[in-house]
Amino acid sequence: MKISFRKIAHVYKPTGEFPWSRSHAQVPFPLRLDDGNIRIFFATRDEQSRSSVGFVDVDGNDPSKVIYVSSAASYAHGTPGTFDDSGTMPSWFTREDDKLVLYYTGWNKSDSASYRLSIGKAESSDDGKTFTRCFEGPVLDRGPYDPIWVGQPCVLKEDGTFKMWYLSCEKIVPINNHPEPCYNVKYATSKDGINWIRENKICIPFDSNTDAIGRPFVWKHKGLYYMLHSNRKADGYRTVKEAGYRIEASVSEDGVNWKLAGENLFVKSDSGWDDVMNEYASVLPTADENKFWVFYNGNGFGQTGFGLAELTIEN
Repeated sequence: MKISFRKIAHVYKPTGEFPWSRSHAQVPFPLRLDDGNIRIFFATRDEQSRSSVGFVDVDGNDPSKVIYVSSAASYAHGTPGTFDDSGTMPSWFTREDDKLVLYYTGWNKSDSASYRLSIGKAESSDDGKTFTRCFEGPVLDRGPYDPIWVGQPCVLKEDGTFKMWYLSCEKIVPINNHPEPCYNVKYATSKDGINWIRENKICIPFDSNTDAIGRPFVWKHKGLYYMLHSNRKADGYRTVKEAGYRIEASVSEDGVNWKLAGENLFVKSDSGWDDVMNEYASVLPTADENKFWVFYNGNGFGQTGFGLAELTIEN
């Protein structure tokens, strides 16, 4: 098995014309619409850095071509005191009956940990133009095995069981008087998509070479699980190329035990919008069963928008 990437284009960056979307198109997620085009959801920020969910539609045959930009937020931050009062960030979308279900990261500001994340659930009846909360509180929060925060879930349903891969922050490291979070990818299961069983199963750990693993994206292909994830160091990752986020690929037979598929598969550009970071990748199948569209962020955690690449799996 061999995995390769080919970068195609820088697709979209917010213009700042909307008060709710002054900057960032973070954690992009593609959804194929009935007309064949692709709706790409992302987290965007207002002047107070509160994030909301927005989207653009791109051509289904040429995903580098934007054909529509939403003028209103699909899903805004919560009310004061709630788990998502500082922002909502889309993580995973799935179809359930006639609803589009969103699992998202809600966040609060934190002095001791920079931020605190939890996982919420919302649903839409209009293909994501608007969402409503399923609950005022999170469906997954910090707990016995997840001491600081949880976020960025990926959810698949197989044989009546919901399977979630999510980020778990277990340690805060002070660097230059700033608290930097260290987090890994863990696994949980559920029968209803609301109540989750956690057994501290670590899929991708942080270690001496990697201090954090961002945004897991999992899909099945020919009997195997594949995951794109973003690895970084704790010191210098905002500005130093060697420390910044890089997209990695892992493969698994059972979805719990993972092996890295190769080193440096997704190479950073020499210059431009993604030369320091590439991260937060998502995947969409193409007509060729061995090729997939990849939407990903570059520098500044989505401040420079998102781009398009092609992933190929050769067996």
